[in-house]
Amino acid sequence: MGDYGKAYRLDGKAALVSGAARGIGAEIAVAFAQAGAAVMITDVLEDAGRSTVETIRKSGAKAEFLKHDVTDERQWEAAVAEAIRKFGRLDAVVNNAGIEKMARITDCTVEDFRQIQEVNVTGVFLGLKHGIRAMAPGGASGKGGSIINLSSVAGLRGFTALGAYCASKGAVRLLTKASAVECAQLKLGVRVNSIHPGVIWTKMGEQFLDHVVAQKLAPDRASAETAFKERTPIGWFGEVGDIAAAALYLASDASKYVTGAELVVDGGLSAT
Repeated sequence: MGDYGKAYRLDGKAALVSGAARGIGAEIAVAFAQAGAAVMITDVLEDAGRSTVETIRKSGAKAEFLKHDVTDERQWEAAVAEAIRKFGRLDAVVNNAGIEKMARITDCTVEDFRQIQEVNVTGVFLGLKHGIRAMAPGGASGKGGSIINLSSVAGLRGFTALGAYCASKGAVRLLTKASAVECAQLKLGVRVNSIHPGVIWTKMGEQFLDHVVAQKLAPDRASAETAFKERTPIGWFGEVGDIAAAALYLASDASKYVTGAELVVDGGLSAT
């Protein structure tokens, strides 16, 4: 490994992070920028996305924003091309964009089920497809790289009223492994791994607890918080920085022998 300090740096590299206007995606973008990378932030939320870019630029790092619907293949092609045009290369793609809706199987509409799969699975598939094309030998960047897919603890085990979400995140888990094997066997120089967060204290995390109450799985927000903390061996909710640190490791050379792995960051929830 040599210099371990440098192994965790991203100096001279460029990354694209989808769904990075706020929450986990924004923190991953900030972490990458602090480690030396130029970052293309993409999201459908323009104002929040541009605000995150300005935050990064104030620190002296490079960042750009592009409005991007991850379910649209042409927009993926444009996002990858724009990142390479702006930064001259692409070394990491973080497929972070995702949505969550709670409904019991008997109440979940086909429309909601399809939308969750479209954003959470098709969006990741397209990020893999065009990220690999760009980073593989002969691609627009062609220097290899790392693709990091945000799955979930819900991609490892089942939860009441999260059937559609569990299905999508389970699909991301195995799509990650299939892509990792393919890239490794074809010697494309692209590593592919997934991160599986537990309950992280973000706007989505708060909404999740509200949905738990709405589904009558807990009498109120305080009870829902207490129940999940008690189910988590470490005893508290995760923070966005916990996931950003995991993504930084997977994007860096410190993980150069890691591919097809699932990095679980859930305070021990899935171990129980």
